[in-house]
Amino acid sequence: MTQDLLPITRIPRTGLPAHAVVVGDPARAAAVAALLDGAEEVSYHREYRVFSGSWKGLPVVVASHGVGGPGAILLFQELADAGVRVLLRFGTAGAMKPGIADGDLVIAEAAVRDDGVTQQLLPPEYPAVSSPEAVFALQRAARAADAPHHRGVVWTRAAFQPGLLPLFSYDGAGLAAIEMELSALLVTASLRGLVAGGVLVIDGANADELVDEGGESAYDPHREVVAAGVERGAVVSLEALRVLSEEYGL
Repeated sequence: MTQDLLPITRIPRTGLPAHAVVVGDPARAAAVAALLDGAEEVSYHREYRVFSGSWKGLPVVVASHGVGGPGAILLFQELADAGVRVLLRFGTAGAMKPGIADGDLVIAEAAVRDDGVTQQLLPPEYPAVSSPEAVFALQRAARAADAPHHRGVVWTRAAFQPGLLPLFSYDGAGLAAIEMELSALLVTASLRGLVAGGVLVIDGANADELVDEGGESAYDPHREVVAAGVERGAVVSLEALRVLSEEYGL
């Protein structure tokens, strides 16, 4: 019955597992869910594609949130409403620091709140920080998978490509990567008392360098090196959920 479904994502109000991996692309949600035992599609409405299954005995949710913070935060809020308590974002990002290569993983310690939505919910001084346990669990899972990885602060920015208006630059601030949704998750998690973090696969350079002088995009996230990183990242994110549950009791 429709009253038993949440209004935006159309997921059930009750009965979902407490642990979730969230991704941008609905097709990536299906790919991650394919790694689960007993995977079933729960719902598919708009950009929100949701699966449930188990990873090494742990019941988990895999869900897609689309592109950008404003839409993504709706998924995060409704997953929390449905009983999900631990959320890890598994996405892609552009590198902002030398030495971080395509296909590497970046484990987010915190995020710059330039997401286009949380500024309308809370003052800008409110931080977007990962749960420490999530950072440690992701790092442990990355080491176990022998996945090249880095830790650091990421920049969540609503604008993917540069426009006519000058955008504040964080050059020199030591940021590791730039992406579009993580700070919305971290702020939601802090407000709702959830455990949250993020692991990102590098698929290119700083977003301000993605368009060349002729206006043509040089961005290509479909290369083999990125695909290999995505495969590693999927395992790392799921394994980190297991570590959080079994070893941290979360």
